[in-house]
Amino acid sequence: MEQIIRIGMDTSKHVFQLHGVNAAEEVVLRKKLRRKEMVAFFERAAPTVVALEACGGSHHWARLLEALGHDVKLIPPQYVKPYVKRGKNDAADAEALCEAVSRPTMRFVRVKTADNQAALMLVGMRDRLVRNRTQLANAIRGYAAEFGLIAATGTSKVRSLLERIATDETLPELARELFGLHGREYDRLEDEIEKVEARLMAWHRTNECSRRLTRIPGVGPIGALMMVMKTPAPETFRSGRHFAAWLGLTPKDHSTAGRVRLGVITRAGDENLRSVLVAGATAVLRHVREGRGKNASQWLLDMLNRKPPKLVAVALANKIARVAWKLMVTGERYNPNAALSAYGQAA
Repeated sequence: MEQIIRIGMDTSKHVFQLHGVNAAEEVVLRKKLRRKEMVAFFERAAPTVVALEACGGSHHWARLLEALGHDVKLIPPQYVKPYVKRGKNDAADAEALCEAVSRPTMRFVRVKTADNQAALMLVGMRDRLVRNRTQLANAIRGYAAEFGLIAATGTSKVRSLLERIATDETLPELARELFGLHGREYDRLEDEIEKVEARLMAWHRTNECSRRLTRIPGVGPIGALMMVMKTPAPETFRSGRHFAAWLGLTPKDHSTAGRVRLGVITRAGDENLRSVLVAGATAVLRHVREGRGKNASQWLLDMLNRKPPKLVAVALANKIARVAWKLMVTGERYNPNAALSAYGQAA
């Protein structure tokens, strides 16, 4: 077989499709392999560039192939799709990957280490537990409302609602029994969330970059560690604007013929990280609107006078992301005066 310079590999649970070319860009490899056969093939193959789509399990295969001496490139799925010529099958996907990786301007995803993936698993577990707690709290409130019992908003009020229900002898015995089951389930979720958050906080305290990011208004420990864990190498972004665009905090651009047409926020990138930044920005805006915001920039005050609060929250989240990128790249500490000056220039 001729020397292969590049291989595109479409992955799945059991079947792997390979497409390889030589230095003359001629196809010299089209092969479908099972899981064990694929590993044996790359153990025998000479080191080469292997392109994979960034998807579930791709980081595992990237680490394995790198250990065998190959140069692995992970490509976002949306960047591969334009190179699929016609139809949709494994062979076409592998060919598209092989062609996409050859483009000089192609962008790649950094391969995650096993430790990094374990930390991200901890973040995902907290997110799932919080969603389960919210779902259960809404169910408790809904059932309680059917008996004329209500409570103020907020998770902190659910406990007092359950205590009132437990002592209300006008409720049927069956209802109080079922509310007790809900209460015990709620307690278990609270305990699990507390344990997970304790581990996350321990990780946060040992990471110098995460501690620096929490000095930014609107960025708490959870948001800071999520930014450190989920962000690829910050230096790969040319500017803070590119980083904010990667997070999906910029408007869609559909400009043509010299006319600028900006649409809705793209919502690209990581949904959880973006939502944490927007939630943090919303908290900052609440303080400013209530007159408790310290040293609020003129840019932010002008935006609040001209635009709806939700739009301003997204704009502020964009600014927070750009400031965070700067701190991650330079290793500097947050300077409120410099940030206010930057906001003023952006206005």
